[in-house]
Amino acid sequence: MRSLHDTGLASKPTSLSRDDGLVLTDCYVTAAVKCVPPDNRPTPAEFRNCSVYLDAEFDLLSRARAIVALGQLAFRSVLDWAASKGAETSGMKFEHGRVYRFEGLPAVYACYHPSPRNTYTGKLTSSMMTGLFKRVVRKSHATT
Repeated sequence: MRSLHDTGLASKPTSLSRDDGLVLTDCYVTAAVKCVPPDNRPTPAEFRNCSVYLDAEFDLLSRARAIVALGQLAFRSVLDWAASKGAETSGMKFEHGRVYRFEGLPAVYACYHPSPRNTYTGKLTSSMMTGLFKRVVRKSHATT
């Protein structure tokens, strides 16, 4: 939330509950898997089962210009969705900060997942995440 706030996409830097007054602007947050599986490790079957919901959410966001995939599993889910829309996604690899563009679809930005393991070890810092969101906002606004 802090990175979203620092880039003007969230009204406050933290959120503690769904009714705490947080407002997102030009931003939508979702998860590829809608349940919390055992050990927080979703199976391929859980991704497949939830993909219909993710697909429906993306279809509703018809004016979206960018998708930030937080983590490799989210990245794979977004690429699966893009492929279902006819995009060529074979050979695309997850790399923090990399952007993939597809004709007629939002740009896809890969970002390390902001898990405690990634943030405590410095694999993902707040400045890295904020920098990526700033880039997304700058590029998305340049296309309007």
